[in-house]
Amino acid sequence: MSSPSGQKPALKTAGSGQSRFQVTEVTELGPVTSGERTSGGTDGTTGTTGSKGSAGGEESKGRFSVVKFLDSGGIGTDGSDVAQNGDTVRSTGSHRSSASGHTNISDTHSNTYYMRTFGHNTIDAVPNIDFYRQTEAPLGDKLIRPTLSELHDELDKEPLDEDGFPIGEESTLAEEAAAKEGTKEQAKGGTIKFGWVKGVLIRCMLNIWGVMLFIRMSWIVGQAGIGLTCVIILMATVVTTITGLSTSAIATNGFVRGGGAYYLISRSLGPEFGGSIGLIFAFANAVAVAMYVVGFAETVVEMLNDVDALMTDELNDVRIVGTLTVILLLGISVAGMEWEAKAQIVLLVILLAAIFNYFIGTVITMESKEPKGFFGYKAAIMMENMGPDFRDGETFFSMFAIFFPAATGILAGANISGDLTDPQSAIPKGTLLAILITGITYVAVTVSTGSCILRDATGDHNDTSSVSDLNCTDAACTLGYDFSICKEGGCKFGLMNDFQVMSLVSGFGPLITAGIFSATLSSALASLVSAPKVFQALCKDNIYPGLHVFAKGYGKNNEPLRGYVLTFCIGLAFILIAELNVIAPIISNFFLASYALINFSVFHASLANSPGWRPSFKYFNKWVSLAGAVLCCAVMFVVNWWAALMTNIIVLALYVYVSYKKPDVNWGSSTQALIYNHALTHCLLLTGVEDHVKNFRPQCLVMTGYPNARPALLHLVNAFTKNVGLMVCGHVRTVSRRPNFKEMSLDHARYQRWLLKNRIKAFYTPVFAEDLRHGAQYLLQATGLGRLKPNTLVMGFKNNWSDGEMKDVEMYINIIHDAFDLQHGVVIIRLQEGLDISHIQDPDELLSSHEKKDVGMKDVVVSVNMVGKDSEDGNSFPPSLITSAQNSPLILRETKRSAKPLSLTDQRLLEASQQFKKKQCKGTVDVWWLFDDGGLALLIPYLLTEKKKWKDCKIRLFIGGKINRIDHDRRAMAALLSKFRIDFSAIYVLGDINTKPKKHNVLSFEEMIEPYKLKEDDMEQDAAERLKAEEPWRISDNELELYRAKTNRQIRLNELLKEHSNSAKLIVMSMPLARKGTVSSALYMCWLETLSKDLPPILLVRGNHQSVLTFYS
Repeated sequence: MSSPSGQKPALKTAGSGQSRFQVTEVTELGPVTSGERTSGGTDGTTGTTGSKGSAGGEESKGRFSVVKFLDSGGIGTDGSDVAQNGDTVRSTGSHRSSASGHTNISDTHSNTYYMRTFGHNTIDAVPNIDFYRQTEAPLGDKLIRPTLSELHDELDKEPLDEDGFPIGEESTLAEEAAAKEGTKEQAKGGTIKFGWVKGVLIRCMLNIWGVMLFIRMSWIVGQAGIGLTCVIILMATVVTTITGLSTSAIATNGFVRGGGAYYLISRSLGPEFGGSIGLIFAFANAVAVAMYVVGFAETVVEMLNDVDALMTDELNDVRIVGTLTVILLLGISVAGMEWEAKAQIVLLVILLAAIFNYFIGTVITMESKEPKGFFGYKAAIMMENMGPDFRDGETFFSMFAIFFPAATGILAGANISGDLTDPQSAIPKGTLLAILITGITYVAVTVSTGSCILRDATGDHNDTSSVSDLNCTDAACTLGYDFSICKEGGCKFGLMNDFQVMSLVSGFGPLITAGIFSATLSSALASLVSAPKVFQALCKDNIYPGLHVFAKGYGKNNEPLRGYVLTFCIGLAFILIAELNVIAPIISNFFLASYALINFSVFHASLANSPGWRPSFKYFNKWVSLAGAVLCCAVMFVVNWWAALMTNIIVLALYVYVSYKKPDVNWGSSTQALIYNHALTHCLLLTGVEDHVKNFRPQCLVMTGYPNARPALLHLVNAFTKNVGLMVCGHVRTVSRRPNFKEMSLDHARYQRWLLKNRIKAFYTPVFAEDLRHGAQYLLQATGLGRLKPNTLVMGFKNNWSDGEMKDVEMYINIIHDAFDLQHGVVIIRLQEGLDISHIQDPDELLSSHEKKDVGMKDVVVSVNMVGKDSEDGNSFPPSLITSAQNSPLILRETKRSAKPLSLTDQRLLEASQQFKKKQCKGTVDVWWLFDDGGLALLIPYLLTEKKKWKDCKIRLFIGGKINRIDHDRRAMAALLSKFRIDFSAIYVLGDINTKPKKHNVLSFEEMIEPYKLKEDDMEQDAAERLKAEEPWRISDNELELYRAKTNRQIRLNELLKEHSNSAKLIVMSMPLARKGTVSSALYMCWLETLSKDLPPILLVRGNHQSVLTFYS
């Protein structure tokens, strides 16, 4: 278990400068008395007491006791979530947090700081719910299980200092601040939480029982009749019940925090849908406050008008009463959720009394009420009112549109999910029971009003019937009244004419008015509470950066006071307008859009079949949820078609905005799960189909090293693979000691984010290998999935090859041979300035937003890189920090980088590295298609010039030919390009390729190869053979003579390139091949150097000699 001498084990966690576990070999102690129990000091030190008994002497040798378990939570939150601050540890023993932010664990079975598992001293932990909490767990502290590294790596036996830290390390200011904040928050006491009755059932019933019940229900019965009104209620209940079932399914699929509909949708469908719905849902609730308050104010003003007590005029009185009412409601809300809940209970009692008062009144018949149409329960009235009698252009759907907003209060409980004791249990029970109770109530009111009250009545006692009962055709006549005059209009009583008919029927009329007040105020209060809660949750997630100021909460319940003020201002603004008939349909549609997406969330999650979709509520079906979503969308257009269109446009606009901003969140949405399913299915489908030349696309393995080390290489390849083919950034990390896989995993995530941030559609794939060639072989063989695997190797030209060791050149050339052996095409990119900018780049750009520390902190997380220097071939070693491969990420003190002036060479390199990122001005892409490699050398420039950045560049084609057949060769090539449907600006046939190169260029080549010659004539044959075996890259005289013509061709081609393509934006050249085992790597490297030197950016391309172009359809 001990570490090798001289090697320091790494048991450090990311973002922390010390181990979470410090282990010391001890002798197991026997039982001790309570007076001998150990306690952690306030300074974070740990004391151990007890006698040195002999018990367990030999058995305990080699065991380890955990004497420190340090908080790795790092920096806590801003304090807005009281119990969410930091990641402290809770065990079955005592739980102590010291002022320095450390947590000591005391075993309850013995008095040592052991973590016992089945009676053994080990840090391997048993299953515990606290391991599965999120970092900001509101119901308990997160317990951090030992990492695999802590269990698997060698133990750190480094001694501890008096503060409990490894010698030389100390707690950071951030950790101490986090610990103090946690202690301060714990001192504030518990928060107010509600059960399912007070938190969900009562709120939902109050919201569903709106003014519709007392003012409009009787009129709807008069228009649609008892039968169709029951159908309307049933349809609305079906929609709300399906939505309630879907809400229950989502709410029971894991812990639910505050945010209501926004939280449910965003965690299921992702931030795009959640962010768009969350904003309009919060706004809808804010405006709904104004709607309900104006309804209350209008009722009050009507009463004032009846007694001639108006203050000014009706409109201004509505504004005055509404303003005073919303101020009162704001005061109740700001006072806290406990006061708001008490107010809701009082309002519920009044509302229930009003409903019972009505039903009691239906059985108390009075002769004075008969002229006004109320006769008590009569079969004749019921039969007459059973069918519809639509008037004034009303229809079944218009009645449904008027009634349905009354059913839109089912999320009132879910909207305060953060204030519920057990949201997973409370939301299903409370919501579904509220839908059932209110649905029965509406049906009962429908049947009773339709059975007791006539549609029309004059209110005149003298309108009695003088006709014989045998000739009666309506219920009024059979009851001794003649209200036939009402057919001409003008009657003021009955279901069709009197909106206050329930007050007439009730046992005590004013109680119905109180019920109206209760219904409006309770709905307004629920909306006033819901809107800030939803908005606060939305702002906390920082979906819309400018709104983050409203995320802050106050008090022990984390009340969104700023959200209350904003909701108050929005509500007050619409109250002062006092005309809500136009905005009301839009608000209803906002609610319906939320319901539709909740239903769709369940369908989507079920369709994605993610293992994480395991709701404990089982009474749902994905197809029923889909039907619910479709019904909600249909109802939106039934309620108001133009409002439905406007809602969809607003949701779509917000969706596009959030998608464009790409918030840095990951909630494990069903969208991700479904994308994975589709990707996996399509990958498997591709494997069953053979590749076809028409569908060929370059799929490139690009040896970039770190992706941001060679931007020119990255941008150029991205230009012709984006939205066309696969691009994999390969990175070979060579190690002489044990590879640090944890560091590589962190780098993989970091650099993949960097690619996404820079909109480069590529994958980053690092590997550890003994050397560059082995790493390249691993990548060439193993990269990809099914048909999605590279077919082309792309490398940077090794500019510094002559300055380094020749074994590196041997390795570089052998990678090219390996690629050809594996039937890959090869592309080598050369810029005269070079490609590698790792020594001048800023590493901070790799950090995503959640990796960066809070503003004001002095520590930054940096990634420790491995020893070495980048070279152009992709064998990159990190540029800035040098340490052994064993080290993990460290916390280093932030230091401002000194602004060093760049050298002229670095300035040119930096400019050259960005040249393919910007739009290319008018110019040419010169294609030197000298050898037929299957067409890859022609396909790449075609794909390149199809892109927006390269569209102003025209293709010029250069081919070899005979002087006496130049016109014929040009026409043949033009015909071929025409069949390939590739545009070109000119074709040049070079008849002088085989002309001898200029003498000074030949001499330059001779000087270049001189250091690499074998010079076998100057030594014994055995010595020459031995040297050749030791250094196979050396060039023999025989080899040089054998390939003299090919050498001269490379020199001559360079002369022609300078003559014809010196001003081209890019040159694409057929790459010369070297026969494996015959041409030495030094000679081949000299050919490539000679061919490509002193030229504009050049691509040396050689396909795998299988056709990638076809002219067949």
